[in-house]
Amino acid sequence: MKEKSRNSFSGSIGFVLAAAGSAVGLGNIWRFPYLAAKDGGGLFLVVYLILAVTFGFTLLTTEVAIGRKTRQSPLTAYSRLKKGWGFLGVLACLVPVIILPYYCVIGGWVLKYLVAYITGDGAKAAEDGYFTEYITGDVQPIIYLLIFLFLVAFIVFRGVNKGIESSSKVIMPILLLLVIGIAVFSLTIRHTDADGVTRTGLEGFKIYVIPDLKGLTVQQFFTVLMDAMGQLFFSISVAMGIMIAYGSYVKDEDHLVSSINQIEFFDTMVAFLAGVMIIPAVFTFMGKEGMAASGPSLMFVSLPKVFSAMGKIGNVVGCLFFAMVLFAALTSAVSVMEAVVSSFMDQFHISRIKAAAIETIIALTAGVIVCLGYNKLYFELKLPTGSVAQILDIMDYISNSIFMPLVAIGTCILVGWVVKPDTIIEEVEKSGCKFGRRRLYIAMIKVIAPTLLFILLLKSMGILTII
Repeated sequence: MKEKSRNSFSGSIGFVLAAAGSAVGLGNIWRFPYLAAKDGGGLFLVVYLILAVTFGFTLLTTEVAIGRKTRQSPLTAYSRLKKGWGFLGVLACLVPVIILPYYCVIGGWVLKYLVAYITGDGAKAAEDGYFTEYITGDVQPIIYLLIFLFLVAFIVFRGVNKGIESSSKVIMPILLLLVIGIAVFSLTIRHTDADGVTRTGLEGFKIYVIPDLKGLTVQQFFTVLMDAMGQLFFSISVAMGIMIAYGSYVKDEDHLVSSINQIEFFDTMVAFLAGVMIIPAVFTFMGKEGMAASGPSLMFVSLPKVFSAMGKIGNVVGCLFFAMVLFAALTSAVSVMEAVVSSFMDQFHISRIKAAAIETIIALTAGVIVCLGYNKLYFELKLPTGSVAQILDIMDYISNSIFMPLVAIGTCILVGWVVKPDTIIEEVEKSGCKFGRRRLYIAMIKVIAPTLLFILLLKSMGILTII
């Protein structure tokens, strides 16, 4: 009786929009453009696209199918699929538990900048030290964390249909319109710097899309391959329990292959458009050297300077940009929270309200610690990758670079060699749809994907340094 009463998406459109909303997050906006600029523009795009329809398709299909087959959340789905594999579910559930607090902290940063541009303080946001001064503050980051977390929790509290699905149907079309609008604007701009050099958005666009193969070595190609795979891995929301949770809400009659293709397309398109939004604009106003920024420094330091250099229109563009980023962060954070909430509900047989309340308290407590990591609890730790980290960076490294590859490798072994690929293929085809990439799927899940993931894990741990 318990499984019959499980909520489900009203149709494939609700599922696709919710899953695409999860996939389209901060990683697409602040990491994809940087990697594309660093890795030879078009070359990175081609490699990413090939990986999306092979590697990405394999992992996405597997997780959604596991969710629908078991009708369980990540914490309990693996043991339902095969007795004795529950440890993989624990690891898969730990990932969103770690991610949500710091993701909400960053969501609070986005909210702060949106408020700055709405109130006409965009010029202030572009000043040197503005970002550092804000994140090292005692009170403001915690207040904005609270507001962002409240918005996320409110949607999750309302459930699958009234909360996640309904909000996705409103937010995702607006998000897409904003992304397209800002991308088109970015292509039309031009700027003459103090040295009299004029650069245009279209010149920046050419750098972005035309492959730069000059002096390309085998080692550099492997670097591009690992960067593209790492980006795709995080971008499509696999190995963090989200797609298993969302898959468990998909109806048996829904066409899985079609839905997964649409999610892939949506995610790849927004990632590409994020590059069109950012790279031409940064190149126009800051030159090629300005394109070296990534992560928070790109979004919260470099881009406000670009908006400031645009003059009066910059405040409007900045406002629209951070509204778009807020929507992207919100849909992703909702999916991360839902993965944990659904796990608590299935494991402990508690109500959604109670599960969501528990996870909100956990996220708030850990989120406050992350905020304090920039002032009262500040310390520096060198990671195996060589970068210097604070609390947020450590949580990001553990979840994204260690746990997620381990979950994905474990999933490949379980499906590829223990329960066999036919388990997933039969689940996908039970609604009457044909599994078009069947042979590719079997080769990927058994050999290619786990091999690539193992290399990525070794690289993340600092063991493999030649790539």
